[in-house]
Amino acid sequence: MKKKVLGISFGRKMSNCDVMVKHALMECEKEGCETAFIRADDLNISNCTGCIACVIGMVTGRGRGYCVRHDDFDILDECIMQSDAVILACPTYETSVTGRFKTICDRIGPSHDITFRKALYDEGVAAGRPESELPDVRSFKKRSAALISVGGAMTENWIALTLPMMYEFTFPMAIDVIDAVEYYGAMAHESVLGYPEMMDRMTKVGQNIVASINAETEEDRIAWRGDEEGACPLCHTRLLQLSHDAKTVDCVVCGSHGTFTVDEEGKLRIHYTKEEMDRSRLRWGGKLEHSTEIKTQAQPTGSIKGLKEMKAPYAAFNPGVFATDETAFGNVKK
Repeated sequence: MKKKVLGISFGRKMSNCDVMVKHALMECEKEGCETAFIRADDLNISNCTGCIACVIGMVTGRGRGYCVRHDDFDILDECIMQSDAVILACPTYETSVTGRFKTICDRIGPSHDITFRKALYDEGVAAGRPESELPDVRSFKKRSAALISVGGAMTENWIALTLPMMYEFTFPMAIDVIDAVEYYGAMAHESVLGYPEMMDRMTKVGQNIVASINAETEEDRIAWRGDEEGACPLCHTRLLQLSHDAKTVDCVVCGSHGTFTVDEEGKLRIHYTKEEMDRSRLRWGGKLEHSTEIKTQAQPTGSIKGLKEMKAPYAAFNPGVFATDETAFGNVKK
């Protein structure tokens, strides 16, 4: 059976993100893979409302973890479920990902978290419930991913938040990122097609994805194939946050907690223990810790007596918007 690779572009039609993802997919097709392509802005996907009906339905045995809103997210979800690998490309809007990217990540959210789904799937099987009533078994498939961020700015710091934020897509289902590309300075070219070196890198992205999904061992499947090792041994990013004690650091992306030293060459070295790496949100232990928090510490409706009355003053407070300043040249149509 052919391996399936899904490409998702969050950019404008036939702009850089589309071209880069499609080029990588073409390389996957050359290697015998079946491919699919989605341009996210072609889908009608509404915002997550935070109703958590998806999770409550799973936990209570009344649902399979799907959103009650059946819009075009269902199309995307089915493609993800079928895929063995995903290639994502996102442009940089205001130093980070697009609003549509974040919306899709929110809709995937905790409902697709494998620690939630696996526990409820196993419980359902043990109880003899039919597969059609359980979380989608395809959720637990091992998947690989390549991430591509694109920004016009000539300096890297103007797009520095995009690539780390793109990992959000991969967290719930534990999709393993094996390659990542940061393309900044895009404004220097009318199109990425005028930048042969970057197009060659997209060829490599396709080859890396194929090598990952065809790997014979799990170690080789998840092996990092990117150009830079990064500061974190798990997600290979360089986005670190100094802890409040000013003695330790956290990887903002995957949550690994460690210490740092400066070596004799003046280079910053980050040190993570195995125990802390196992608590990363990229690993089962970290995910299970978080889902257990939600299951055991989230307070149910009705735990605060008289809450409706307590909220009443806030419900009644509605000063509205400021009146339009007619003496200014703003954006309100007269």
